[in-house]
Amino acid sequence: MLRGRETEQARIDDLLSGARAGRSGALVLRGEAGIGKTALLDYAAAQGIPTVRSAGIESEAELPFAALHLLVRPGMALVQHLPSRQRDALEAAFGLGDGVADDRMLIGLAVLTLLAEEAARGPLLCLIDDAHWLDRATGEALLFAARRLDAEGVVMLFATRSGPRDFPAPGLAELALPGLGPEAAAALLDAGTTRLTPATRYRLLAESRGNPLALLELPAAVGENGADDANPLPLTQRLQVAFHGRVTRLPAPTRTALLVAAAAGTADLAPILRAAALLDASLRDLQPAQDAGMIGTDGRVLTWRHPLMRSAVYQGAALTDRLAAHHALAEALTGADSADLRAWHRASAATGPDEDIATELERTADRARHRHGLHAAVAAYERSAALSIHATAGIHATADIHTNAGVDTNARARRLVLAAETAIEAGLTDRAEQLAERAAALIGDIRLRGSGESGLELRLDLVRARAEFAGGKPGSAYRRLMSAAVAMRESDHRGAARILTEAVHTAWYLGPDEVDEVATVLATLRLVEEDPTTPIARYLTDSVAGRRSIDLRDAAAAARAGGTDNPADLVQLCGSGLVVGQDRQVEELADELITQCREQGRIGSLAPLLFFRSEGLLFGGRPRASRIAAEEGLRIAGDIGQAQWVSQIHAFLAYLAALQGDSALCHDHADRAVAEEFGGSGAVGASWAHAAVALLALGEGKLEQAGTELARMTIEPARHQVIGLRTLPDQIEISVRLGATDRATEALSRLTAWSQRAEQAWIAALAARGRALLAEGPDAEQHFVAALAANRPFDEARTRLLYGEWLRRDKRKTDARAQLEQATALFDRLGAAPWSERARSELGALGIGTGARASDGPLSLLTPQEAHIVRLAARGLSNREIAARLFLSHRTVGHHLYKAYPKLGVLSRGELSTLDLRE
Repeated sequence: MLRGRETEQARIDDLLSGARAGRSGALVLRGEAGIGKTALLDYAAAQGIPTVRSAGIESEAELPFAALHLLVRPGMALVQHLPSRQRDALEAAFGLGDGVADDRMLIGLAVLTLLAEEAARGPLLCLIDDAHWLDRATGEALLFAARRLDAEGVVMLFATRSGPRDFPAPGLAELALPGLGPEAAAALLDAGTTRLTPATRYRLLAESRGNPLALLELPAAVGENGADDANPLPLTQRLQVAFHGRVTRLPAPTRTALLVAAAAGTADLAPILRAAALLDASLRDLQPAQDAGMIGTDGRVLTWRHPLMRSAVYQGAALTDRLAAHHALAEALTGADSADLRAWHRASAATGPDEDIATELERTADRARHRHGLHAAVAAYERSAALSIHATAGIHATADIHTNAGVDTNARARRLVLAAETAIEAGLTDRAEQLAERAAALIGDIRLRGSGESGLELRLDLVRARAEFAGGKPGSAYRRLMSAAVAMRESDHRGAARILTEAVHTAWYLGPDEVDEVATVLATLRLVEEDPTTPIARYLTDSVAGRRSIDLRDAAAAARAGGTDNPADLVQLCGSGLVVGQDRQVEELADELITQCREQGRIGSLAPLLFFRSEGLLFGGRPRASRIAAEEGLRIAGDIGQAQWVSQIHAFLAYLAALQGDSALCHDHADRAVAEEFGGSGAVGASWAHAAVALLALGEGKLEQAGTELARMTIEPARHQVIGLRTLPDQIEISVRLGATDRATEALSRLTAWSQRAEQAWIAALAARGRALLAEGPDAEQHFVAALAANRPFDEARTRLLYGEWLRRDKRKTDARAQLEQATALFDRLGAAPWSERARSELGALGIGTGARASDGPLSLLTPQEAHIVRLAARGLSNREIAARLFLSHRTVGHHLYKAYPKLGVLSRGELSTLDLRE
């Protein structure tokens, strides 16, 4: 029976009741060691719902997917029902297939689908204890699945420590567990069999601070003699001392067997017993520990009464005993499937550099990297570097691994560079920089520049550049990239070109001088026509110079014909295509690349591609579809820690909210885009955020505020960026309305120049509108008519609004009405509420009443998620195909369709084809 946990039990009961009704939920229980997290998991498991369990193990934290297999093992028979890519990824993660785990998010989606399959016949409870010790790959996969639970009938409960770095779980509900209240704590303490003196009882109640584990364990530790001395200790130390105090009273062979189990990194009893036998201990020696309630075993696996007991056993042992335990475990782990764990035990037993172990651990790192266990790979590469020695120097078992005596510095530097590169892939920017600094020191010591090892130094520069860019330092990142490209361009033009495509991205955040420099260096590269980087480099060279290039789709096709099969190589084409106004082509190419990334499991490129596609959709007059794509991109960027895209997409969503006139949502997204964690006012999303607030103010008629925000668009680096160019028509309109003719003329000059370079009809139309606003009489009308010749929906609606206003001032009521009514209809279709009201106000000034806003069609009745799913279902995709595409479970897809049908007035997906589902 749990004492004092009524509130927490009620919260769990609500989740389980929802699961029985087909709803899913997830909850993170946080608290200090011994606070009762495991007891609450046990309570949940006792409520009659089928349950699967797993737990993090401290020594397995560097082994990718170690804990995940334990959780999903009961449902592995259902793996064959998964979509092929998900099945292959999951089997590769567990080493069951020939492939490699393509992407951690794809594995997370496989876990989500598998749990949904297990819950097909009824609710399912997933319990994950000690989540702070989960290997990183498992943690990311489980969090990915937990954040997407919806209508599967699955409940996931995580138990974790409450430290600031313990298992961050953004997006999941959390429940902090406090200590028990005085009455519950006293009742729990008094329920024990140990007789306590009044003084000891009072002290334990005071020092336990309501910690249930301390209340249960400390009485047995202090015994009937009590603890009446005056040596106060922090609670965590008291628990550690209490646990180890019980261990010291055990027989020596039992302590040996326990130490082996504590060091093992596995719950499998067989290798533990094999290793213990090498140290003269056996299964029978575990019996005293089991009798004392420290461990439990069913003959196959060994479990600990509490993780602190395991920590106390390991940390309380002498160093020589710990080394001996690891050495024995390495000898006992002989199977091919234990190679990684064996390598770690050999490394833990090493007392100095050992090239054999270093090589073995590097292979472990390689395997972890290919399985997308990047955090484990970083640790393995780093430890491998520490163990590196000269291949011809022999094994220096007594050497100091912190000195360079006998160390193969080349191998150590190479492995540190590998660790740094992998850390960048894993998003561990700070650690990558630290590793890079250590590698750089070694490279400097042996002067690799003159010894044929300049390739390592260039790789290190790339690591540092990427780390600096991710850390909000585009200037230093740009300089490193340019330096590396210049150093490489004589020997490897293709490699230099690929580096320069990265430099293009950093240059846009700096200014036109940097953009021009990239274009100049790109233009000097001697690339052959058949090289796949040639059309990419040529397109980027033209676009960064702001001039019309070949068609974007032709550039992509040429690169593919040359052998490019990685969508990541083509991502920057989309960003550059927006600079030269090829919006429709950007939308189409991004859509193709998104599909390719989904099929190949390349989740890392999805966020930027979804952002670029969102821009193309918005500029093309499809804001609803734009929002759906942007929200998916934001969700993915947040899941995999792509901070720059989180900032950028938040700012873009602020712009969409401004278009709709949703002031609160606009400011929420804009503020989030420029949060300090993303660089504050220097965040990558700052320009879009200011443009969003300006558009909101312009729609509300707050011209001074709009002008202040748009003034930021006239200052570098925003001035030359995509949004700086796209806001030029706004700058002209606001300046004219405020009487700032000089500013309007300067903005029109820039817009005209852009139009001439890009040679896009829609840009020319916007320039014509700008001339109309600055002109008078017949000249103004001539320009307005020209502006309507080729435009996109939002731009056309705004042109008709301005033209109608001009006609009304010219007292041409009939002509003004025609323009304003068309503008109103377009604004209504786009959901641009403040602009619709502005057009209606102009009609009212003509004495013309306006009806209610026209319906946006069937999709206006749905949430963005429902609309996205309905459109895919109408195209004939099955629930499972939709789920794989949107990273949801198929049951969640079915749930959304079930809610959408009555809104649309249909009974089945077969009727969807009869509806007008255009965006």
